[in-house]
Amino acid sequence: MRDLLIVCPSPRDRAAAAGVEGYRVRTVGRDADEGGFDPAAILREADALPADGVVGSKDRSALLAALVAARRGLPGPAPAAVLRCQHKPSARALEAAAAPEAVPAYAELDGTLPFPPPFFVKPVVGRLSHGSFRLDRAEQLPAPLVDAYRESFARMAALAGLDGLRFDGHLAEQLVDGAEVTLEGYVHAGEVVLVDATDSVFYPGTRSFQRFECPSRLPPGRLEELAALARRVVGALSLEGAFFNVELAVPARGAPRLIEVNARIASQFAPLVQATQGRSTYDALFALACGDDPDWQAREPEGVAVSWVIRVFADARVEAVPEPEPGLELHVVPGRRLSEQGVNDAASYRLAIFSEHGATRAEALERCRRRSAELLRRFVLS
Repeated sequence: MRDLLIVCPSPRDRAAAAGVEGYRVRTVGRDADEGGFDPAAILREADALPADGVVGSKDRSALLAALVAARRGLPGPAPAAVLRCQHKPSARALEAAAAPEAVPAYAELDGTLPFPPPFFVKPVVGRLSHGSFRLDRAEQLPAPLVDAYRESFARMAALAGLDGLRFDGHLAEQLVDGAEVTLEGYVHAGEVVLVDATDSVFYPGTRSFQRFECPSRLPPGRLEELAALARRVVGALSLEGAFFNVELAVPARGAPRLIEVNARIASQFAPLVQATQGRSTYDALFALACGDDPDWQAREPEGVAVSWVIRVFADARVEAVPEPEPGLELHVVPGRRLSEQGVNDAASYRLAIFSEHGATRAEALERCRRRSAELLRRFVLS
């Protein structure tokens, strides 16, 4: 039995690990989104725990896991490769060299307009689209971001031996159009293996995710085109031994454009892959972390699975929430305002996440709509 270490585990990680056999699972640190994130202290604690492999499922914990693995001679991606993937200007340079036709025009903001608006602005390191926005006028140019999240990346960069990267700035990018599709996979022994393709659907009129549908609606030919692009880009990022997910904007006609590549598992999609392919991506992640070939065998998906995000778009005080139930992630607790808890995008507040599976897409979506409406009645906001 292998010893598997999870860095800064989320509740989702803990639940998924309970369903994977063959590992003694240990954890170090608390969920990276809960505050009090001290990379050096977590690394010291991790050094004292037995491990044949180490994983993290969020940007910061994935980077920390790579640092632990490098310090201890365990399998895993190079910390510098993970960090360059997370640092958007560094990632864009590598991606543009590998697939220039797929990368939108971009520039690191320095207080002046790099090209005429409108364009999209992103923090150079970010999470859940927080701090990202469409810029339409020059007076909207953002000031540098200085906070604990970005400062922690600077500390981890020092631990990884990477100098000269700034983490307080923003990247400007040309606007892209099309449906958003995510390809997830891993790299083992130099081979890029693709596991699933998932469609992202926003709440109408917003950039806030409502749901994720697996498998994608795209026809096989279009998916093969995306897969070829993903293999080319991921290969250029040197992510050997890593899980990854590639986000793409896919217009009805014309070339797809690259949104970003994340050097980590898409943990929210794990139940969807389990439901449609009969195997959890966490099972593959743990094998990969221990240096084993996950040996993912592509199969025809059975039905459609959907991950649904219950959101509201106005701040409120939480008075009551639903009782816990299997497969339901609650992201708020009573007694506090929505703005005082959780990690959210700039426009909305997540209340809960759940997944449903159906023999058809229509059946899965109908189950989600019914369950969402029923759960919303059990949230009391004032």
